[in-house]
Amino acid sequence: MKSFLALYMGSTSADATSPSDLSEEAIAAGIAAWGAWMTRHADVIVVTGGPLGKTMKASADGVTNMRNAVTGYVVVKAETHEAATALFVGHPHFTIFPGDSVEVMECLPIPGS
Repeated sequence: MKSFLALYMGSTSADATSPSDLSEEAIAAGIAAWGAWMTRHADVIVVTGGPLGKTMKASADGVTNMRNAVTGYVVVKAETHEAATALFVGHPHFTIFPGDSVEVMECLPIPGS
């Protein structure tokens, strides 16, 4: 099976809903649904991942603070890219929490290894 990195994407829009805007009940329901998703897919989860904090960028110009839409990650295994992506249909990230989408990409082998 192949490995796939899934990035939980939030919104960079200024008017986007934030998780802090949710009620305690909605947050609890979302966490429970997320846990249920993780349990249902435990056999294909390679790295449980988790939420991500603020972003910094290192470049030829040095180190700077930046913002992107990535809010978390998980690594799953599947036979195909389509099968890996299908795991996230109806995911609590965007059905309960204010997440925008889940982006899925194959983890490719290092050339020559």
